[in-house]
Formats: sequence, structure tokens, C-alpha cells
Amino acid sequence: MGLSEEERERFLAEPRVAAFSVSAGPDRGPVTVPIWYQYTPGGEVWVLMSPTSRKARLIEQVGRFSLMVERVEPTARYVSVEGPVIRRAPRTEELLAEMTHRYLPPEKAARYIEMARQELADEVAVYLRPERWLSADLGAW
Repeated sequence: MGLSEEERERFLAEPRVAAFSVSAGPDRGPVTVPIWYQYTPGGEVWVLMSPTSRKARLIEQVGRFSLMVERVEPTARYVSVEGPVIRRAPRTEELLAEMTHRYLPPEKAARYIEMARQELADEVAVYLRPERWLSADLGAW
């Protein structure tokens, strides 16, 4: 059974690791990797990445990407969203802190932020405007 707009947006807003996919070209399957993301219902989805990564270069070529999140308990449920990249921006301290605290407990967040400042300093935030959604709760019946 499909999810309502409110249900799918609320589910996507939960801190889950997403499967990130971007087209790799005509004779290739998409590049699909796990990624942290941020989303607020009704807003844009954003991810952080190195501007020189393969996924960033592919996004530059095709101008869009997809995310899919899922769970298996208490029922099997998923939400997939796809859309165009609407902007890129240098990663700020605020964005780094927001993303890190979304996924890591406080006792680990400070160490991750320090590592990211040193080793991932060139990251960019890539923003997607949700355009197409797929969703289902496979145990709702």
C-alpha cells in the first residue's frame, strides 16, 4: 500500500542511511552507494560530498539523483525520491554539525566533526528538489 504525502515525507525525514543513485551513462547501471542525507518535510533534500568524487562528477553531468530509504520493522516500508539538483554550496560548519548530529550520538559527533574539518574540508552540499516519489508499506494490509 502506498504512503500518503505526509507519511512519506515524515518517513524520509527520519535519520536513515539512504541508497544514493546517479546515472553512470548509457552502457552502465547507476552508481549506487550509501549516504547520509538531510530532509525536512516540504523542503529540499541535501547531501554532503567531495566535489571531486565520482558521484559529484556524475551529478554535474546529469543534473539529478535519487535516494531510497527503507526499514524492515515493524513493517517493510520504503520511500524513494528523485529530482533535479537545484544548487550546490560549500559545506559550512552549521551544515556539518547538523548532518553529524543527525546520525551520530553526542559522544562520537565531536570526533567526527574534527576529522571532517581536517580531511573533508572541501565538501559541498548538493540540494535536490523532490520531484518524483515512490513509497509503500508492504505490511500495512
